[in-house]
Amino acid sequence: MVQRTQHPHPRATMAAEDEGKPAKEEEEVEANGDDEEEDGNDDDDAGETAALGDASKKKKKNKKKKKKKKASAPSSSVAAGGLARGTPSNKAECRMLNDGSFTDYYVARGQTEPPSIPVVDLFRSGDDDGGNDDDGIDVNALSLSSPLLPAFPSGEIQVHPLESNVHRISSAELRQAERMSSDLYSKLRHAAEVHRQVRHHAQSYIKPGIKLIDMCERLEETNRILVGEAGLDRGIGFPTGCSLNHVAAHYTPNCGDDTVLTYDDVMKVDFGTQIDGRIIDCAWTVAFNPKYDPLLEAVKMATDAGIRAAGIDVRLCDVGEAVQEVMESYEVELDGRAYPVRCIRNLNGHSIGQHQIHAGKSVPIVKSDDVTKMEENEIFAIETFGSTGRGYIVEDLECSHYMKNFHAPHVALRLPRAKKLLGHINKTFGTLAFCRRWLERDDGGSFAVNGNKGRQEKYMGALKNLCDVGLVQAYPPLCDVRGCYTAQYEHTLILRPTCKEVLSRGDDF
Repeated sequence: MVQRTQHPHPRATMAAEDEGKPAKEEEEVEANGDDEEEDGNDDDDAGETAALGDASKKKKKNKKKKKKKKASAPSSSVAAGGLARGTPSNKAECRMLNDGSFTDYYVARGQTEPPSIPVVDLFRSGDDDGGNDDDGIDVNALSLSSPLLPAFPSGEIQVHPLESNVHRISSAELRQAERMSSDLYSKLRHAAEVHRQVRHHAQSYIKPGIKLIDMCERLEETNRILVGEAGLDRGIGFPTGCSLNHVAAHYTPNCGDDTVLTYDDVMKVDFGTQIDGRIIDCAWTVAFNPKYDPLLEAVKMATDAGIRAAGIDVRLCDVGEAVQEVMESYEVELDGRAYPVRCIRNLNGHSIGQHQIHAGKSVPIVKSDDVTKMEENEIFAIETFGSTGRGYIVEDLECSHYMKNFHAPHVALRLPRAKKLLGHINKTFGTLAFCRRWLERDDGGSFAVNGNKGRQEKYMGALKNLCDVGLVQAYPPLCDVRGCYTAQYEHTLILRPTCKEVLSRGDDF
């Protein structure tokens, strides 16, 4: 969700050479032993002994071959946990995804197609850290996976900017401090891998002609399966946003909305996953017409610039300045007219807390005077929005997103329906965002919590009452001027003591 401004190694070589030595030594010992036996036997038994010796040699050789086969590493088609691995081969239809990105990349990790195995079951063996090797950094040394925790893939590792942070990447003291937070990192990486697999699968069926409500429900159902939905402990971070064209954020179809995606639409897909309240917030823009490529590229490059600028002790205003400089260097030509790409100046990135999608700090995407600094172990969603319109959004259209106020006061409710709805929100969503579609599901938003008896009936009056008294906050769609096009890219990162880790980074963007 968006926050709106209130305005081959050497050791491996040696090991490979050592593997060949025992076999040769054993063959030499066997040959010498056979020679001694032949010398000591009588002439009458010479032929018989030779025949026995040859037979024993063959048996020993066969045993050696069997042992070598058993000792060899598992083939690429079978994962260590016994799950069949495949070769990714499917490409997405939407544009501006990275070269080499496959919608079924997860089959190489032992996942099914379509995905149906909870992600935690793919990494229990701990044999695949999935780290990216960037800028010569030893990612394996920084992964800090505990033997008691599955080794989920680490995100993209980047060094902190500023000269005052140069020592961090090699500090043994700071690395030890990170080990104390290995449980936090594991939860975040778990949620990030779920997000990657869900969005890659979604890229395979997001095509012109699909109903947005069908797309959202399919994506969310996959999310529930792969995360192993368990109420507030594990589940969806917030409703799937699929804002079209001039709508920048916070739109998801309500029940009865039959909007269909078309070839000329620009859609922002924004959804989240959470493990123990640790939220991964990540988004990308879907377009099929190549005329929108400059708009998408501008926002994508601006997001990457914001990520590079972020770090411990970095001022938030400096991140915004870096984003704006890149974003507004682009223009897009639509129907023979050139439009400058503008940052949507009253939309921001944000810090993320446990069960709190907006944790207090806002990351601007334009130059500002906010000298607040980023701090160690903070989690941020770096998101940028570009527009061919005026670069300023207002609330418009029918509301679908809601969220309980994290610092909600105690209010004496008079309406019984409002009390009932608040109780449902507390046990099902807590302080995480939800949407009206979820309230109308048979499980009321969580099968683990409510079974098939969670559907809320005639709830709109109660929901309005909760909003009026300040317990629940409504988040209507955020729109620029009609007729324009907006784009969004977003990643979640954590400012670890030694480095920053872009948790949600994938091979797609």
